[in-house]
Amino acid sequence: MQELITFQNTLLEQTEDKFFRYLYKDFDLNQKMTAIKGLRGAGKTTLLLQLMKYRINNTSQALYVTAEHPYFYNHSLFSLAEEFYRNNGKYFFIDEVHKYDKWSRELKLIYDGFPDLQIILTASSILDIFRGEADLSRRIISVDLPGMSFREYLDFIYNYQFEPVTLNKIISNHSDITGNIIKLLKKPLIYFKEYLKRGYLPFTAGESNETYLKKLFQVIDISLNTDLSYIEDYSSVHIAKIKKLLGVIAESAPFEPNISELARKLNIGRDTVNNFLNHLQKARILNLLNRNVKGSAVFKKPDKIYIENTNFSYALNSNPDIGTMRETFFLNQIYNSGYDINLPANTDFLIQKKYLFEIGGKNKKSVQLINGNNSFLVLDNIEIGHANKIPLWLFGFLY
Repeated sequence: MQELITFQNTLLEQTEDKFFRYLYKDFDLNQKMTAIKGLRGAGKTTLLLQLMKYRINNTSQALYVTAEHPYFYNHSLFSLAEEFYRNNGKYFFIDEVHKYDKWSRELKLIYDGFPDLQIILTASSILDIFRGEADLSRRIISVDLPGMSFREYLDFIYNYQFEPVTLNKIISNHSDITGNIIKLLKKPLIYFKEYLKRGYLPFTAGESNETYLKKLFQVIDISLNTDLSYIEDYSSVHIAKIKKLLGVIAESAPFEPNISELARKLNIGRDTVNNFLNHLQKARILNLLNRNVKGSAVFKKPDKIYIENTNFSYALNSNPDIGTMRETFFLNQIYNSGYDINLPANTDFLIQKKYLFEIGGKNKKSVQLINGNNSFLVLDNIEIGHANKIPLWLFGFLY
């Protein structure tokens, strides 16, 4: 175990407190077992190390391991947990748990066998943490860590610190909120344009546009070739078809799919196309939306497909449509904040089954808004809104 402690201490020495992802502040370390899932590069490993270094009073009672470590070539996760527990261990941090072959079975044994041990783990967003050889549904809490919000980007890169705001506060008081932000931020639109191209993942700091773009490609490629292939047991042929599907979508997103046509082009079945799309959403590469329909009327296929974030859109298409980027950003920030979102009949988005939002440039008119006080125009290239006109950039302060 000493080699793991040495590795852990090396990582902790490099871990800083200059910036914390939004999950850090309210993360409950008293839960028996918590899984943090998310996109590669979103900062899951850093979050684990920061929780260990800055939130735990006695770090001698904590152990960080990554399931990729060579230690596990000859040792089991369970035997390590047992040794750690017998030596007064309390907090067991496990990174990349999906890389450990018997993860679900041994997590169940650790949970049941060591009652005072708190287990915090990370996993790929693709992993169904409740699925496996052992039933973890009653034992584990799963939380998501998406890419950075616009608010977090401003903190991370420029040290502008603002509190997040709720959707209800934006709707009811957006003019005062934006006015207060602009007193400090001055020119939000300049920073917002930066964020759309290179602000979603924390490794943007200190990187040139070219290097950041290469790393974005690597995130997508590893998510497909490694995570998706490993977790869903896809062959290289499957991955090649998934990449081809992603290429088709990237050229014309937001994409209203014809599943039969896609199946024909890829020479696969309709159900396989739907599975690919769902797995790309779990991998945080796509966002899928459906019409506001109920129960059995919900179609299995998505009604509209978006690239998950604007940074990926710029990586996959060097000249994406500006209207698409506006919608992609709005959907991404709303979805990451946990709000319910659907496609209504006459406007762009229906949020919480109540609020209608139409997205556009600063000259967009409100002719399509038909829901009275619950209808809003979300406009790009304006700093401060008025009445039912809200600046697009402000929705980047939701988390």
